[in-house]
Amino acid sequence: MLTLNPIALELGPIQIRWYGVIIAVGILLGYLLAQRETEKKNFPENTLIDIVISSVISGIICARIYYVAFEWSYYKEHLSEIPMIMNGGIAIHGGLIGALGMAYFLTRKKHVSFFQLGDIAAPSIILGQAIGRWGNFMNQEAHGGEVSRSFLEQLHIPEFIINNMKIDGIYYHPTFLYESIWNFTGFVILLLLRKHLKIGQTLLSYWIWYSIGRFFIEGMRTDSLMLTEHLRIAQMISITIIIAALAIWIYRNFKYQLPKYKDVNFPMRSSSDAQNIKH
Repeated sequence: MLTLNPIALELGPIQIRWYGVIIAVGILLGYLLAQRETEKKNFPENTLIDIVISSVISGIICARIYYVAFEWSYYKEHLSEIPMIMNGGIAIHGGLIGALGMAYFLTRKKHVSFFQLGDIAAPSIILGQAIGRWGNFMNQEAHGGEVSRSFLEQLHIPEFIINNMKIDGIYYHPTFLYESIWNFTGFVILLLLRKHLKIGQTLLSYWIWYSIGRFFIEGMRTDSLMLTEHLRIAQMISITIIIAALAIWIYRNFKYQLPKYKDVNFPMRSSSDAQNIKH
């Protein structure tokens, strides 16, 4: 039986974990995909890489802050552990908020359209998330509740996944796999629909698609940060994002004459297009 080792490589006292390797691969593939699209859209050279580097750093910091904030009852007694991100404890919603905020700031600074760049990046982000969930599998974490082996076999998933969802003698829901499949499906859908959508709608569609899946899958997990006894924080954030994305979609659709994504390159074709896309 193939068993998992969360350590990919050991160099003396330094351990490189599969979790970090897989996350890095997801970021790299997402970047390469988005970079190819920015070249097709004639974005200024280095625009994307500058924003990606800063957004990733901001995202990691905010993901840790988010997690620590909601686990403050523990960390207020263990302040020295707050920076120890390698010991676990980051939250994807915190990371997305941090990365989004940094990306918005930098696009304004560079005088490029936040929503156009968001449309370019959205498929890459959800692809990176689909890949990144396999890091949870390697750590045997972020799983769901207890199930039987026969239940997992009925899902027709590979044997090595079934075997490694047995943790301390108990089989668990492979929620990492559910979310990975959901995100990869969203990646394909966004790529297919993007050229038909107006500027900003691909980014908003990503927010909605990811949040719907996260809401339901989060309900299966056993390691959630809890808001109340029955409501998980990630579920509350997901609902908030869906409502906000729909409101922004409706507002922008009525407020501006938005061109379709496929019809816009950088620099903008006309001053009216530029004004509409800017918002």
